[in-house]
This record gives sequence, structure tokens and C-alpha cells, in this order.
Amino acid sequence: MNYKLICSDIDGTLLDKDRALSVATIREIKRLSHIPFILISSRMPKAMRHLQEILGNTNNPIIAYNGGLILNQQSIIHSTEINNGVLESIINKSLNTSIHLSLYHADKWFVPSLDFWANREINNTKVLPEVKSNLDVLQSWKKENKGAHKIMCMGDEQEIDFLYKTLEAEHNDEIILYRSKSTYIEISHRSISKKTAIETLINHNYPDIEMHEVIAFGDNYNDIEMLKAVGLGVAVENAIEEVLKIAKKVTDTNKNDGVAKVLAEL
Repeated sequence: MNYKLICSDIDGTLLDKDRALSVATIREIKRLSHIPFILISSRMPKAMRHLQEILGNTNNPIIAYNGGLILNQQSIIHSTEINNGVLESIINKSLNTSIHLSLYHADKWFVPSLDFWANREINNTKVLPEVKSNLDVLQSWKKENKGAHKIMCMGDEQEIDFLYKTLEAEHNDEIILYRSKSTYIEISHRSISKKTAIETLINHNYPDIEMHEVIAFGDNYNDIEMLKAVGLGVAVENAIEEVLKIAKKVTDTNKNDGVAKVLAEL
């Protein structure tokens, strides 16, 4: 098969044990530089661009926030934001709990304090947030007619579990809830996914490419639709069981250059 587009999740898929791009991964992506390589992640754009710089493909589009924001360098191809009414509900439900709410819009990341959870994400993404209370961010966004591209809830597992069930019952028609870890909930707008993001990107930037000509790599729940929809959906060996079951191909783990090994076969 003559594949024309490569899309890859980042955390748990593309990055190694040090949350970095390995020498083999960089080499293989650069070797295939004639094929667009698209980073597709729940990360914010700022947490992806340094990886593009290392790969030498800063001219390629990126898909951030699980498809909530698609950028071609600084130009917005597509943007979908969470309604502020939903955000207000999430903030109110998190009051009097230990839950940390990180709020994201484009390249802005707001945290109520530089606590354990904020510092953990700083270490993971190499991005510094702006400290501002959740309610102050909400009021600013209401005035500016903005919404969140992503909301991240982090905290005690039991509190997170209760919040997840409550939000699922009350806002299931508006948002998608994704448990990347037992202590995390990542929240996106209901209408978007990595699959729809690739379709949107193809229609806008690569109209001659069809979904069966795309390779995608992933490891977690938010990758399932994408891997099922493309021509070759590849799971890394460390992926969750649900992803391993639907993948068309399983490669080595992210720690053992699984993505690079598949690219080397092309």
C-alpha cells in the first residue's frame, strides 16, 4: 500500500521512557519526510511544537486537544470549544474537593495554583501555565466569548470517579470524558475526535488523500476511532487491551521504538 499521510499520538506512543523522541524515531520520520507526519494529541499546541522542531517538520499541521484545535502553523483550520455553561458546572462540582482543574484555550493553560498536579504536567509537557483561579478564567472567557478547548481534572481517585459519573450523567450530550489515568479526566467537546480531526485536515489540506491511505499510531481510548478509521491503525504493544483488540497491526512498545520500527518497514 502506498501510504500518503502518517498520524501519531504522542504520550505513550511516540515518546520513549524519558518522554523524548529517540534517535531511531527521529531518523525514521526524517527519512520519510516526503510523507506528511502529523502529531495528533490531547496536548496543547505549545506542548507539541518543540517536538516538531526536533523532527524538522514545523511546516506540517498539528492536531491538538484530541481534534478540538487543528492548526497549520499559526492559521486555524478548525476550532471547537466547550460551552462555558458546562465549564461553570464542572467548576461548581469541584468546589470543596481536592480536584485540580486545568483549563486550556489555544496556547493558554490556566491553573489555580502551582500544586502537585500542575508541576506534574509541567514536567510532562515542558510548558509553563498561567496561575489564575478557575472562576476568574471563566469570567474572562465569558466576556471574550471564548471557551475551553480542553478541561483537565486531576485528583484523588475516588473524587475523580465520582465527578466522572456525575458529569457523564448530566452532560453526556455535550462533552466527552476520557480517563487517561485513574486520577485524571480529560474533557473535550462531544463533536470532536481524532478521527474527525484527520477527516477535517484531509479535506482542508490534502484533498487527494483518502482515509485508507493513512497510517495512524496510538495506545489509549481516545485513539480507538482513529485506528479503526484509517488504512493502517497501529497499536504500540503497551497500549490498553481495547486498543490492541481493534488495531490492524501491533508493534513494539513506545519505550522500544515501536513507531520507528513500523516506519522502517515502509
